[in-house]
Amino acid sequence: MTVKPPILRPGATIGVVTLGSPLRADTINARIGTLQSMGFQVVLGRYVYADNGFLAGTDRERASDFMMMIENPDVDLILPTRGGVGVAGILPYLDYNAINRNPKILSGYSDISVLQNALYQFADLITFHSLLLLNFTSSEPAYNYDQFFAATSTPVRTRAILNPEGHPLVGRVSGSVTGPIVGGNLTSFVDTLGTPYEIDTLGKILLIEETHEPINQVYRMVNQLALAGKLSDCLGIVMGECTNCPESYGVTYESFIQTFMVPLGKPLLTNLASGHGRYKAAIPIGAVVNMNADNATLTVLESVVRI
Repeated sequence: MTVKPPILRPGATIGVVTLGSPLRADTINARIGTLQSMGFQVVLGRYVYADNGFLAGTDRERASDFMMMIENPDVDLILPTRGGVGVAGILPYLDYNAINRNPKILSGYSDISVLQNALYQFADLITFHSLLLLNFTSSEPAYNYDQFFAATSTPVRTRAILNPEGHPLVGRVSGSVTGPIVGGNLTSFVDTLGTPYEIDTLGKILLIEETHEPINQVYRMVNQLALAGKLSDCLGIVMGECTNCPESYGVTYESFIQTFMVPLGKPLLTNLASGHGRYKAAIPIGAVVNMNADNATLTVLESVVRI
């Protein structure tokens, strides 16, 4: 049975951590200022400003910051500064039983996907494929904030995940399926294959999004999922954007979907605003959703936060 975190209320306390790659201190401070201007309280991890090259501190240090926020009763939302490489390194050092007993809202995307799927699999916790700290700016589209707060602050039983106006969802393979949604950033969860944290897609709806990968590399990773049985296991597939993904040998992301994803025969919904794109839907990882490719709809079927 999934565990739902308490609702995000006005004036809540946000625990800011850096779980993967470092982010510039001036950027972190500016985004914290945005949170404070919105009325939130902020608590910082010990290693939030750490910079060990491409990692923000050691794996144990980053994991300890995450667990510190889990165990702090005042923290309502854990907000990573960014994704970046290294998030998978903290997974062996987390106390999943403690996380289950002390559920908190976790929001993020990119490499945070690997943490979100692990928390669902090992702590039964629903998390949110949504904003990172770096997204809290005055230039962020209102759609992104609306999605984030609708997901984290409203304990409704049913919520339609809608793309911004003018960017419709597109059904590509007919079918309506219902199950927990998992996945996120393709590179991140493909890296879990063959590890104790391998993504479980059996009876699930699989979300895929990517950024800055040539289409031949996207094919390679999706094919690895197929060879690992993850695409045959899943109920259906939701394709998000592949932002700044250059075509390979004349093959675009659109033609890749048509020539590789459609023939899989799984119910397929595409064009979801997600992750690395300008517009970011708030997708509750681990929650039960209905994906209807015939009507091009994606609907959350349970409340994902509790009062």
